[in-house]
Amino acid sequence: MSSRRFGSQSLVRLLGHWQQTPSRTPLWRQLADAVRLLILDGRLALDTRLPGERELASALDLSRTTISTALTHLREEGYLESRHGSGSRVILPDARAVPTLSAASAALDLSTAALNAGPEIHQAYTHALTAITPHLSLTGYDQLGLLALREAIAARYTARGLPTRADEVMVVNGAVSGFALVLRMMTGPGDRVVVDHPTYPLAIAAIQGALCRPVGVALPETGWDTDGFAATLAQTAPRLAYLMPDFHNPTGRCMESETRKTIADIAAQTRTTLVVDETMVDLWFDSPPPPPLASFNPEATVITLGSAGKSFWGGLRLGWIRASSRTIATLAQTRDTLDLGSPLLEQLATRWLIENSHDFLPARRNMLSERRHRCSELLHEHFPEWAFREPEGGLSFWVELPGMVATQLAARAETLGINLGTGTRFGLSGAFDRYLRMPFSLEPDELERALMRIKPLWAALNKNTPAVKKSLV
Repeated sequence: MSSRRFGSQSLVRLLGHWQQTPSRTPLWRQLADAVRLLILDGRLALDTRLPGERELASALDLSRTTISTALTHLREEGYLESRHGSGSRVILPDARAVPTLSAASAALDLSTAALNAGPEIHQAYTHALTAITPHLSLTGYDQLGLLALREAIAARYTARGLPTRADEVMVVNGAVSGFALVLRMMTGPGDRVVVDHPTYPLAIAAIQGALCRPVGVALPETGWDTDGFAATLAQTAPRLAYLMPDFHNPTGRCMESETRKTIADIAAQTRTTLVVDETMVDLWFDSPPPPPLASFNPEATVITLGSAGKSFWGGLRLGWIRASSRTIATLAQTRDTLDLGSPLLEQLATRWLIENSHDFLPARRNMLSERRHRCSELLHEHFPEWAFREPEGGLSFWVELPGMVATQLAARAETLGINLGTGTRFGLSGAFDRYLRMPFSLEPDELERALMRIKPLWAALNKNTPAVKKSLV
């Protein structure tokens, strides 16, 4: 089996500020915990071959004994496989043999921002099982998707201020799948793709999986840097730009109408295609977002991604692409090389959910708003050193820690069966190690239980980390 070699400097950037000094935890253990976290987060891909011990020791400025001990520990845990003369290769262990994951059912997951299925999901599938009968005499293959579902999606866009026809919609297997399809159609190896920085981790993975180069435009303290966006487009000539204006993941901010107009105008002037991810668009609290970004300048080329995953349930694995009919036709041809369409049962269930969303989405938003408030109370009470702003929508807080210790905290929490979403997952080259994405989608009691288990870990870690500011409201 062939494997990709990972350079020592790339590993150093991914590790970020993993080392805590002074600390009673041996350096080899800190390093092993940090590398394990990279593997579990997917930032170190399976079959990746790590640099040799001598090279790592030089890059990390550690003794070779420290490196050797850390790698030996990871081999014993089942995260590395080594062969004489070929270095260490990343693998995943049998979960039954890993002490830190042996109680997976009791693990507390704070790395995923998503909701469980509500009763409406059962209703939707019950309806779909009945509605599927007339389709059973057909092949079930349809690269564009069920016409009735595409009409329902188009009607939603039209109601939000973006007139849309069914032939301007393609149903896909989730928004990430849709983005990967767009990348396959529009890009080639080495092409640049502009992204917000931070941004959605799976978008970064999709860009890198297409052998493209993500280029970040830093988000300011609030809003978007339109001047920086324009400058980056001019300097890098990207093939496209990926944005999430509706309750941006991970920051939760919402792009105002004026900024949408500016971004659309810049895209039109530079002839840069925008890929706009609206995955979170239904999860607003105080007021709905402005009209879709694609509605602000008809001269701009905008491909819009939507998804049932956050609005309804991640288990649906269904999304859609809204673009010009010509673009949709080209995407359908490109899709021939990937799959033959999306599951019909899920399409029928999603159609029912869209057509009945007014009956349950308001209650879902109210529940999330209450959970956001409770999470804010818990963070203020137990982690006063953490800084954050109330998100306008979405499923999580973007929390700033007083030091670059997110990786260290996550590595320690993982040994207790608690999974944290470090800021480095949302950045390029190991950026944002002073941030955590903290979801408030869990049941309040479950969230509190997780935070109480993290609290002593943070207290021990924070002894040598000076507080910088209070939480922002």
